[in-house]
Amino acid sequence: MISHELCETMKIKLTSVFVDNQDEALRFYTEVLGFVKKEEMPVGKFKWLTVVSPEELDGTELLLEPNDNQAAKTYQMAIFKQGIPATTFSVKDVQKEYERMKKLDVVFTLEPTETGSGSVAIFDDTCGNLIQIVQNRSKK
Repeated sequence: MISHELCETMKIKLTSVFVDNQDEALRFYTEVLGFVKKEEMPVGKFKWLTVVSPEELDGTELLLEPNDNQAAKTYQMAIFKQGIPATTFSVKDVQKEYERMKKLDVVFTLEPTETGSGSVAIFDDTCGNLIQIVQNRSKK
């Protein structure tokens, strides 16, 4: 059994998704999904480019990481073809987000679907990834 004492000071600060175009990814993740740009610094021909939730400006950052190497491209394409989401975002209401995003021409590969613990939907982020949104039922 893992002691909780070991994990008290450890938090997830940064995670990433590979993208095929950082500028397009930034547009999609801010204008369509509603994230806020946190960091943008040049790194060679690319950028260190992160976004965060507007509800948690000091929360976990999502790095929009270039897929500019064969291993990244191969991985990204393989999980996309298998229908596996690259990451999952939590939302308050999956159906409401689905309807909002459909109006913005977002393509869904899985419409809102009930699960045992809530509901899920999966969409194409236009940057080479499938992204899952989830709504968990509140526990009483």
